[in-house]
Amino acid sequence: MTESTWQDMALLLLCWLGYFALHSALASLRVKHWIAVLRPGLMPAYRLAFNTLSVLLLLPILWLMYRTPGPTLWHWDGAAAWLANGMAVAALLGFQRTLKDYDMQEFLGLRQWQLHTRRVEDQEHFHLSPFHRFVRHPWYFFGLVLIWTRDMNASLLLSSVMMTLYFIVGSWLEEKKLLVYHGEVYRRYMARVPGLVPLPWKSLSQVEAAELTQKHAENPAGTSQNT
Repeated sequence: MTESTWQDMALLLLCWLGYFALHSALASLRVKHWIAVLRPGLMPAYRLAFNTLSVLLLLPILWLMYRTPGPTLWHWDGAAAWLANGMAVAALLGFQRTLKDYDMQEFLGLRQWQLHTRRVEDQEHFHLSPFHRFVRHPWYFFGLVLIWTRDMNASLLLSSVMMTLYFIVGSWLEEKKLLVYHGEVYRRYMARVPGLVPLPWKSLSQVEAAELTQKHAENPAGTSQNT
């Protein structure tokens, strides 16, 4: 790669690092508690503003990736292309299927804004969808499938690596909050089900998932849902 390409990749790396740092900070309980204490009137719109800002700040990075793609590193052909695209379609269908298992009004922040909710914690109760029986963060898993089944240029490879690392770190940070919300029930769930990639020997049956959900209902430690 040329010196100009390396400079473009360095800028893209800095953009991703800045985005992930800001995203993690704004999603943290510490910042939410700080806002709740200093400006409680902002809390009903916090989740909605957080999601909106996350999308808006992502647009310049996507534009940078499009403007400076760098050299092509690999391209799927023949049977490999069919397999890669088939996996991507399956991931998209899986993501679409999960939408009915989430309270999207809650996830987007619309309900908090409409009801003027000022609680720091998320409101949605713990439950295990069919996909959550096999992986704790199905959205992250589907995202990994999508990004790693694409033809790769330099900027997309760098971005894929950064997103993968953020999924790993982000899921760890998210689960620290989920343990606060759900306590020992979620700790037991973590011990039984893998975080990002399904493993054939680690899953929950329908009965076991129902038992965990029932235990949480009997002794709740908070409210939320993993992604």
